[in-house]
Amino acid sequence: MNPVTSFAPLSRPFATVLILGSMPGDASLKAQQYYAHPRNSFWPIMARVAGFDAAAPYGVRVEALTRAGVALWDVLQSCVRPGSLDSAIRAGSRVANDFAAFFKAHPGIRLVCFNGAEAQTSYNRHVLPHLIAQGVRYVRLPSTSPAHAVAFAHKLTAWRAAMEPRGNVAETLLNK
Repeated sequence: MNPVTSFAPLSRPFATVLILGSMPGDASLKAQQYYAHPRNSFWPIMARVAGFDAAAPYGVRVEALTRAGVALWDVLQSCVRPGSLDSAIRAGSRVANDFAAFFKAHPGIRLVCFNGAEAQTSYNRHVLPHLIAQGVRYVRLPSTSPAHAVAFAHKLTAWRAAMEPRGNVAETLLNK
């Protein structure tokens, strides 16, 4: 089985928040878009947090999010995984992205949000031991994946609580 490969980060140099998934799922890989599965709650959640239209075209959503100082990326640069489930990632196949270079290019990152447990676990095992990132707060949030059977309202509440201590994302969006 061939490895799957993640996307380049979506970011701007002034980003203050980094949201990390583990690896794009099949729908995202096919569409070449972050969180492309129609039942993934990432874009509806971020639209409510940052104040944009969740139904807007992908480029408009990305523009709104990055303009708000939020960057998107995945912990893994590649892995072997049949299907989309994190639980299917083959042991020993995880290759992490270059976070030292990312943090160097984005010195304002103060909050890293993990979109689910696998993102945090892979980061802690494959990135954190080799990284010097001071003044960064880490928080694991409920996965926005439709495979994570938790009510949308619960996911939204957790994501809002994590994002709002850094300042109102919608206000940041309006001031850029």
